[in-house]
Amino acid sequence: MTKLFLLFGIINGFIAVALGAFGAHGLEGRVSESALKTWDKAVLYQMFHTMALLVTGLLLAKFTSGGAIWAGWMFFAGIVLFSGSLYIYSLTAIKTFAMITPIGGLAFLIGWILLGTAVIRYL
Repeated sequence: MTKLFLLFGIINGFIAVALGAFGAHGLEGRVSESALKTWDKAVLYQMFHTMALLVTGLLLAKFTSGGAIWAGWMFFAGIVLFSGSLYIYSLTAIKTFAMITPIGGLAFLIGWILLGTAVIRYL
C-alpha cells in the first residue's frame, strides 16, 4: 500500500499542476470568472490532498494501519469526487455535478479523522 499511495500522490500532483496551468492559460476568457474560481478551488483541494496521499504513503512505510490505509482511500476518493465534480461543473455548469462535491468533501474529512487516529495510535 505504501507504494500505491505514493504513486497516487505523485500522479495527482502532476495532474493538479497540469490542470492548474490549463485553468490559468486555457480557460481564461472561455468560461466565466465564477467557473475559473471553482476550477481553482478544485486544483487547490486536489493539491492539498495529494500531499495527504504522500504523507499517508510515508506513514505506511513506518507502520501498518488499517485506518491509515482507509485514510488514503478516502483522500483518493475525495479527490475524484470533490475536485473531479468541480472540474466538470466548471466546464459544463450542470448543477448535478456540483451536488456530488459535498460527498467528496465528506471523504476528505473522514480521511483526516482516520489518519489522525492512526497517528495517535501508532506514533
